Amino acid sequence: MTLLNLNPDELLTTTRSVRKRLDLTRPVPLELVKECVSVALQAPTGSNRQTWHFVVVTDDDKRKVIGDFYRRAVHTYLASDGSCGTLFQEDAERHATQQRVADSVAYLGEHMAEVPVHVIPCLDATAAPEYNEAGRWGSIIQAAWSYSLAARARGLGTAWTTLHLMYEEEIADLLDLPDGLLQAALLPTAYTIGTDFKPAPRQSLESVLHLNSWMAE
Repeated sequence: MTLLNLNPDELLTTTRSVRKRLDLTRPVPLELVKECVSVALQAPTGSNRQTWHFVVVTDDDKRKVIGDFYRRAVHTYLASDGSCGTLFQEDAERHATQQRVADSVAYLGEHMAEVPVHVIPCLDATAAPEYNEAGRWGSIIQAAWSYSLAARARGLGTAWTTLHLMYEEEIADLLDLPDGLLQAALLPTAYTIGTDFKPAPRQSLESVLHLNSWMAE
């Protein structure tokens, strides 16, 4: 295993949702994916319950079925009023960024089946507390993000997406998921074309930081 030469801040700020720069032609060793999942298992977990599971899909036929469902979901999403490409029209620069994101979402929709590894982090809802949704989902989301960080450190790219959940039951049936196992996301995983990712445009710190109360003092 060879890790990219990234310090912690570089790793955290350059782990992007990679879509167009996924290498669809290069196989990903299963052992490398297992390494990333092993790192993910060190993520914080409420009450140390560890109510997570990672379903790794490499089978060509199953990836094709997931890809077909995903393509349909992307078409539905991009045609909706709330899709990423419709947002922030009052801000020309930010809206242009959103349209580029929408273009990359459309690309992944057409090519999901070609991504060599699909990773679906799941929550065992039968073992997670129903009274605390933040605690219930917080553990698997943090673990999934740790997986993406570990992948980036190893020259792999991922994209956080939940659009496949429009067909959650169909995909659960395809993968023989037991009752009570809830899919949290879909993380397409592949080597990246280049590794020179940069921090993305974000809101200013001043616009989101609230000290001691909501209102600025």
